[in-house]
Amino acid sequence: MVARLFVVLLFYSFSIQAAEVKEHLLANGLKILVKEEHRSPVVVSQIWYKVGSSYEPSGITGISHMLEHMMFKGTDKHPAGEFSKIIAENGGRENAFTGRDYTAYFQTLEKSRLAISFELEANRMQNIHLLADELEKELQVVMEERRMRTEDNPRAKLQEYLMAMAYSNSPYRNPVIGWPADIENYQVNDLQQWYQQWYAPNNATLVVAGDVQAKEVFKLAEQYFAPIPSQKIPELKPQTEMAQVGTRRMTVKLPAKVPYILMAYKVPSFKVVEEAWEVYALEVLAVVLDAGNSARLPAKLQRGQQIASSIGVGYDLGARLEELFMIEATPVKGKTLLDMEVALKAEIRLLQREPVSAKELARVKAQVMASSVYEQDSLFYQAMKLGMAETVGLGWQKSEQFRDKINQVTAEQVRRVADKYLVESQLSIAYLEPQTMLANTKSGVHHAH
Repeated sequence: MVARLFVVLLFYSFSIQAAEVKEHLLANGLKILVKEEHRSPVVVSQIWYKVGSSYEPSGITGISHMLEHMMFKGTDKHPAGEFSKIIAENGGRENAFTGRDYTAYFQTLEKSRLAISFELEANRMQNIHLLADELEKELQVVMEERRMRTEDNPRAKLQEYLMAMAYSNSPYRNPVIGWPADIENYQVNDLQQWYQQWYAPNNATLVVAGDVQAKEVFKLAEQYFAPIPSQKIPELKPQTEMAQVGTRRMTVKLPAKVPYILMAYKVPSFKVVEEAWEVYALEVLAVVLDAGNSARLPAKLQRGQQIASSIGVGYDLGARLEELFMIEATPVKGKTLLDMEVALKAEIRLLQREPVSAKELARVKAQVMASSVYEQDSLFYQAMKLGMAETVGLGWQKSEQFRDKINQVTAEQVRRVADKYLVESQLSIAYLEPQTMLANTKSGVHHAH
């Protein structure tokens, strides 16, 4: 959940200096975005593919993430393990991540070494070796990652159960890492087909941020990526989520230290909203509820009534499909999950009835702006915001309007979206009831290789 909120925060700083972004399209369809930042002699290079877990049919869930792991397994030119070694020898860092709507690979290097990154990425865009024995080894790694991140983490497990209940037919019901039975049964052929289907220049965006000249970057990209042929990319089915017509609830009993509640309301994202202002108003609503100590839920339910020991709110406006507005909480000792649910719903009803005050709205907007200024310090996140907006189909330019749009949100609009979307008929709710601890719970965030 917190990770999801973090992704939302990335959108905050979209608009600062966005005019500096320069765009170039190669003949084979590869889009290149360059953001010049001359503060330190460093460059971040990211390649984003339009494929993630929401693209996967039943039976091969998690295959995008599995392929991300296999992309480090070598080509004719660079045998397994050499990719990471070359980057390390050049003083760089590299990794990759898979989401619901994208798979991305990145390197951070001293600015004169950008060509190294381009050569390696261009090479593995079309020449990756998918071998059965390497797949066997990597399957163990992914199963262990799933065990650490989900199976041994009661909150993550509850979230997985909730997603599968909240969505009827949206592919967002499947975990990014995949269901265990699917992971255990991947064949090399499945990965080969997936790779050939989606890994093409015309299904990718190359984002470069740092101490570079855009013209030079375009020339370099031309040299390494232009020879790669474009491909016919399959058209995605809409997979529009069925309308929900009543509250869905579940109780999950797991070994855990404390009880935990997760409430998820169906809400639109940028891609599916009819009136764009609603998305900005939902974003402001999330910050009103939970961002910093003065936000409503921490102030009233943690410090005020002392019902909750922890509270979080998450909403990803940049999703490709219909989203969930999520509220998570842990009650204090002596309070039940029902007490917690009643208290959270009372706070929501208050927001539906009375617009937030001018003072509160001003504070919330100031917080959004402060986040955006702070985030400008990170080259990686500047590149990430562009890559993400482009890859989910919003277009990187969306980033330029973000601050202005947030500033235009009114208190009445915040009340209206709370009233329209945070309703019982759109709600899925999950209780985690702790059972005796049979094992220590571990939780870990772990990227590829």
